[in-house]
Amino acid sequence: MERERPTIYDVARHCGVAASTVSRTFSNPARVSAGTRERVQAAAREIGYEPRPLARAEAPGRIRTLTLVVSDISNPYYVTVIKAAQARAIERNYTLALTDSDESAQVEANNLRHLLATTSGGILSTSRLSDETVQQLAGYRPLVMINREIEGVPSLVVDTAAGMRKAVRHLAVLGHRRLAYLSGPRNSWINGQRWRAVQDEASSLGLQVSFLGPFAPNRQGGQEAAEALMLGKGSAAIAYNDLIAIGALHRLQAVGVRVPEDLSLVGCDDIFGADFTVPGLTTIAGPADKLGWCAVDILHERLTGRGDLQGSRSFESHLVIRGSTGPAPQG
Repeated sequence: MERERPTIYDVARHCGVAASTVSRTFSNPARVSAGTRERVQAAAREIGYEPRPLARAEAPGRIRTLTLVVSDISNPYYVTVIKAAQARAIERNYTLALTDSDESAQVEANNLRHLLATTSGGILSTSRLSDETVQQLAGYRPLVMINREIEGVPSLVVDTAAGMRKAVRHLAVLGHRRLAYLSGPRNSWINGQRWRAVQDEASSLGLQVSFLGPFAPNRQGGQEAAEALMLGKGSAAIAYNDLIAIGALHRLQAVGVRVPEDLSLVGCDDIFGADFTVPGLTTIAGPADKLGWCAVDILHERLTGRGDLQGSRSFESHLVIRGSTGPAPQG
């Protein structure tokens, strides 16, 4: 079996410095003292660590630019994250470079490999990349994950799983006994968290729950979810996100299914427009703006040597009850 290639974390442990110091030694050596630089380089040689070309890349002005990756720029949820991250970046005297992965892990990886060569660090929002790919990229540049947890990479997560449990309890109080979960992408970490929360809470309350999907996390995916939903026997559905819920709502209404009289719907994210639907969408809300602010702050701390945060931070979510949920239909 081929021996795993040493990483910056191995070098850091070997010579007793932070991983960010090792990263700076190879990506921006002028910002590391001569003594530390020599110690890191000696440790790298000793354990056989070879910096990748990206880690050695140097571009004018790179230190003042951050990359933000979102999975779908057309999703209103990301507008809040983007605006907050940009506002904080301006405060910190950074330029924010934005890229859309279009729900594709391949597009995301290609974009990142190009952009990280000319920027200081990256923010990955709801990334579709594998854990291994993210950890590899984190060896080149400091990264922060939003709504995704990966070992060794700082993460910021809204606890929407707790919100899903609240939604299940809300529907149970309304008399619903058969629920459906309208799934988002299978390779979405947060989708897995939400589905497991729905499963566990439904089981604890003695409710039946079915998994439908996966569906594209947009309104078209929601219309397809509605078709699957109408074939089932559930009286309520909880969607992966608001766009799926809104798409389902429009399709159900188009064919004469009344919401919430015939079927109740719950979304997630409380995007702009969730309260404009008729009826307004019951949904799970969280502080998306704080994700953007804190992601920039963490990168700034790591880039300035004031911190080397590797842990996770979770933000509370809450259920916003609107008109799309109501009592279970009789019979």
